[in-house]
Amino acid sequence: MLRWNEPPRRGRSALLAALLLTGCAAGPSFVAPNVDSPPSWTATSDGAGQLTQDAQSSAVPPSGPWWESLRSPRLNATIREALAHNRDLAAARATLTQLSDLAAASEGGEYPQVDLQGSAGREKYGAAFLGPEKLPAFTFYSVGFGVSYLFDFAGGVRRTIEQQRALAEAQQREVDAAVLALSGNVARQALLAASARAQIESVEALLADDAQNLKLVRDAFEAGSATRVDELNAQSQLANDQTQLPALRRQLRLAENALALLVGHAPADWVAPDFRLSEFTLPTSVPQMLPAELAHRRPDILAAEARLHASTAAAGIAAANLYPQITLTASASLQSTVLHNLFGSGSGADGLSASLTQPLFDHGSLRARERAARQALQASLDHYEQVVLQSFGQVADALDSLEHDQELIQSEQSALSVSNDSLGLTRESYMAGNTGVLQVLEAQRQNQQARLGLVRAQAQQYQDSVDLQLALGGRIPSG
Repeated sequence: MLRWNEPPRRGRSALLAALLLTGCAAGPSFVAPNVDSPPSWTATSDGAGQLTQDAQSSAVPPSGPWWESLRSPRLNATIREALAHNRDLAAARATLTQLSDLAAASEGGEYPQVDLQGSAGREKYGAAFLGPEKLPAFTFYSVGFGVSYLFDFAGGVRRTIEQQRALAEAQQREVDAAVLALSGNVARQALLAASARAQIESVEALLADDAQNLKLVRDAFEAGSATRVDELNAQSQLANDQTQLPALRRQLRLAENALALLVGHAPADWVAPDFRLSEFTLPTSVPQMLPAELAHRRPDILAAEARLHASTAAAGIAAANLYPQITLTASASLQSTVLHNLFGSGSGADGLSASLTQPLFDHGSLRARERAARQALQASLDHYEQVVLQSFGQVADALDSLEHDQELIQSEQSALSVSNDSLGLTRESYMAGNTGVLQVLEAQRQNQQARLGLVRAQAQQYQDSVDLQLALGGRIPSG
């Protein structure tokens, strides 16, 4: 996966000559890692490839962002607002601009550096320096250009540029990941709000039934066919069901407050849309994709790969520091001891020099830094592989959840149908005097559980569908 061009400890002179001719860079050369992916998402994935439902088909063009598959215009507008105003995303984009500028700045190391230089001063030399000659104190002036160039035969400058570009690439992928996470959080909170609102409506309908039952019991009590205990049981059922509303209303408000923060506003300054489960549409099929494709789709994997590239370049920088550093310097200036003669004829001066620095003894610091860079590279590789494994697990979890969600919804729909019939018959029997109020209340309790169970199962299916889209890397808009 990684090719390591390690500088040998002996024969360095011959190697230097070869490097002068070939221009090779020291250290490892980055090669994109191959993803060792399993043949399928899950151990039993026969039913996870295609999931169908009675919802209308919602095929989305490949170029569209992932959230458009839910077919909710209000969700689309909320996500667009979040992408425009979310502070965390803005910070990630600012960091990307910073790293892009640093990458551009590092490229200057490949070229000679030209500086305008000017100086003025006064000098006096002592007899110990000049001997019998005596030179009075004098003032001098100088102006000119200086050129310096670091001869990058070991590739340290090239590795630095490579590292900065990889860091900028990693941050770009982090921005993509932030967009994906932000859009996913907005969709999740919108679905939580819609789910809470649907459950509130279900409980309110249940309370209306409780009130109807209480009226029936009171009418029967007045007619002498019911007891005071029956009336108290009906009142108790109504009071118990009313306790469900505060928790659901709290859940709704928390979801709306979270949406406000995600779109970059204080909860008091922004009113969340009135999301309903009915406005969302589930995709009719799961995207067909091989596990290995995640490495080219998920931004967190691409970010980990870019960081691995940066660590590889850092190891190259540490290796290049073991070689001599050669710097060429040239200058051209005008010099004079009299200011008005500075630009006259005969004031020109120039110089050319070269310097070489070869570490001889540093108590093993450079070798230790090189070993540390290798360990950092190994850590980056391990992190990359772990990110890939986690992505496989997230997709497998979402597929399994969706498969079981469909089974649960079918069961809840069947339970609701049976409980509706049972509740209707029990009420008719009660009005005919063949059934007591306890049977009515029990039938109503079962109907309530079936209603809420179906709403929760449907909301969970939407949540798991969003999780699958995110686990597969989604589709995020460019720019």
